[in-house]
Amino acid sequence: MFIIDIMMAISNWLWGWPLLILTSAVAVYLSIRFKFFQFTKFGHALKNTLGKIFEKGDGEGDVSPFQACCTALASTLGVGNIAGVSIAIATGGPGAVFWMWLVALMGFIVKFSEITLGMAYREQDPETGKWHGGFYWYVRRGLGKNWKWLGIIWAIILGCAMVFAPAVQINSVVEAVRTSFDIPPIIIGVISAVLMFVVLIGGIKSLSHFAEVVVPFMALAYTIVSIIILIMSAGKIPGIFGMIFQYAFTPMAATGGFAGSTVVLAIRWGLARGVYSNEAGTGMAPLAHSSSSANHPVKQGLWGITEVFVDTIIVCTMTALVVLCSGAWTSGETGAALTATAFGTALGNQMLGTIFVTIIIALFAFTTALVNVYYGEICLSALKLDKLTIPYRILGCAFAIIGSVGALSVLWNLFDFFFGVCAVLNLIVCFLMRKQIGALIKDYLARLKSGKWEPTSEAASNAIPELWVNNESRE
Repeated sequence: MFIIDIMMAISNWLWGWPLLILTSAVAVYLSIRFKFFQFTKFGHALKNTLGKIFEKGDGEGDVSPFQACCTALASTLGVGNIAGVSIAIATGGPGAVFWMWLVALMGFIVKFSEITLGMAYREQDPETGKWHGGFYWYVRRGLGKNWKWLGIIWAIILGCAMVFAPAVQINSVVEAVRTSFDIPPIIIGVISAVLMFVVLIGGIKSLSHFAEVVVPFMALAYTIVSIIILIMSAGKIPGIFGMIFQYAFTPMAATGGFAGSTVVLAIRWGLARGVYSNEAGTGMAPLAHSSSSANHPVKQGLWGITEVFVDTIIVCTMTALVVLCSGAWTSGETGAALTATAFGTALGNQMLGTIFVTIIIALFAFTTALVNVYYGEICLSALKLDKLTIPYRILGCAFAIIGSVGALSVLWNLFDFFFGVCAVLNLIVCFLMRKQIGALIKDYLARLKSGKWEPTSEAASNAIPELWVNNESRE
């Protein structure tokens, strides 16, 4: 427990001013260096991502660009969007929403950069033929062998976090289900574990096909119902926005079941839940995107901008506004239970709202748990422990069962610690590799004008030959 207490203390410190300053510094620097690419090309990003969701990539890869994005969104569109946002508000007050938005705006360029690097420095496994890319690969191949140790540390940390991630996700499902259905938690855990294992057996192709069907449906359904509620509560929205901006910079006194909050708490929970939701800066998204068949790293990187926009600016904001408009945030509830109460109150039918939130949480949590375990498998590949893939899957599924019957407040705090460390390492590396990112953007814009495209690996090596420190195949 002593070690866990230290990790939790570090986590609480890290998610305050330190990560805010680091994230802001890297995001602002990259934005200025790349001439605010994420904003000047925002329309271009939406047009070439959401506007072309049915197009298949014409480069090398295991899945289409859209399937890769759905796989990544299956991880980001999870408990963080529903339970996480409610936790942020219940603990940090309405002001936490402002800091969540700030993370999203900064996350545009950061997530774009890490996905672009992941695609540029990915490599194909000679044994399985699968494409792998991410922090470990762009550190080793982009910064050189002397930095390989950093990639290994990151892979170990994330690999450990991802194996017990299903516990956090499925626990939230149980928390939501218990409010409306009399189903034993252990049954939910066992069913989830079995279904997870069945999907994971098929690898990235099976996972991407599953995500391609489920993710758009659940995101659209959640957004539509949220919009209906907000239309019904239109008169309250101006006041809600006023609260969000006011209490982002001033303390809030206790009211009802809300214990009150400080500015530090608003920042801490807004940042943590924002990053946990969209994963920008943690280096996780490239693990999914690097399997894409997009024909240029930047073309796939555009999906990073779209992901953060959909995940935080749209879905998380929907949750926050519904929770605040309903007034349920002062009830003393938190997490998934608070969101369920908020939707029930806003719809005027507690059972209807609870059932809806329960179904959405179950879908969100299940897909997130799947992708988290898959991310862990890629970490095993980076560590050359591919032989442990099956045991790792079994362990991840076992944690789904454990999560259904246990209280996981400690795991949530450990998650913040692991995410914080991964974010610090990845943000620093994104800054160190700014020249590579800039060269890829320049090459992409030139190809847009000329209309000439090459396979991703050739485009990357041609764009940054002098910056390609270690362009050998898998060691």
